[in-house]
Amino acid sequence: MVPVTERGPSPFLAGFRLLDAEVMPGLAIRAAVGGGGPPLLLLHGHPQTHVTWRKVTSALARRFTVVAADLRGYGDSSKPEGGENHTAYSKREMARDQVALMRALGLPRFAVVGHDRGGRVAHRMALDHAEAVERLAVIDIAPTATMYARTDRTFATRYFWWFFLIQPEPLPERLIAADPEFFLRRHIEGQSRTPGATEAAAFAEYLRCYRDPATRHAICEDYRAAAGIDLEHDEADAGVKVRAPLLALWGARGTVGQLYDVLETWREKALNVRGRALDCGHTLQEERPEETAAELLAFLGGKPRS
Repeated sequence: MVPVTERGPSPFLAGFRLLDAEVMPGLAIRAAVGGGGPPLLLLHGHPQTHVTWRKVTSALARRFTVVAADLRGYGDSSKPEGGENHTAYSKREMARDQVALMRALGLPRFAVVGHDRGGRVAHRMALDHAEAVERLAVIDIAPTATMYARTDRTFATRYFWWFFLIQPEPLPERLIAADPEFFLRRHIEGQSRTPGATEAAAFAEYLRCYRDPATRHAICEDYRAAAGIDLEHDEADAGVKVRAPLLALWGARGTVGQLYDVLETWREKALNVRGRALDCGHTLQEERPEETAAELLAFLGGKPRS
């Protein structure tokens, strides 16, 4: 049985409570849980934490039991060493954490929404744990293998961190350590097309986590895994498609929306795909929260609580 420790009310997600679930010995996943109804797992991206969902959780929680989790290495979740081939930060391992979290909460089958890195974890989850994933929504990503295979100068320039963070330890870790706030602010502002979408309090929370050297190292390990073992896993499953219905949402003014036919890339990976662009940059849930929540609710269904 997975130990679950209550941590009190969430300061960012109204009506949610924080908890830590020890999904394997010595590895705990932090999550905020709220609402009622069918289960829904929300997975954030880099450089955010579960707090990125703060503007959409109230709407979602009226229909769903919402679990907004920190990925391993991020936020207040555990930060293990990456190990050989950075395997501990493979999307396979990160997905396994979240499935164990949901089972620990008595929610073995659920819908999952992932933004950025969380979308990549959710994609792997839908392949490895098809029995657990009822529906899948990915926000502002094309499949990892597709993006690497189609890399050109424009993509490498706009998404330079894909190639910077994968450099051998300790180069990126030490360079970011010189001024974590500058790096974090430039990263967030560079991807957003909606000034003020990440308000001061949320930025301060992201920065609290980003100041931790263990977090910065884990983030690099996440990207190192994506450029190595994750591609090996994707190649091994090249002929396997996601069976769960898949919704893709993306920002029309962001890099993914401008460089890829997003729906076409996901139709290569899944059997049942729909979606559209919203008029914003990379972080839809922060830049266009009402539209994002409406799109998710239309896809996920669920009945409002009385």
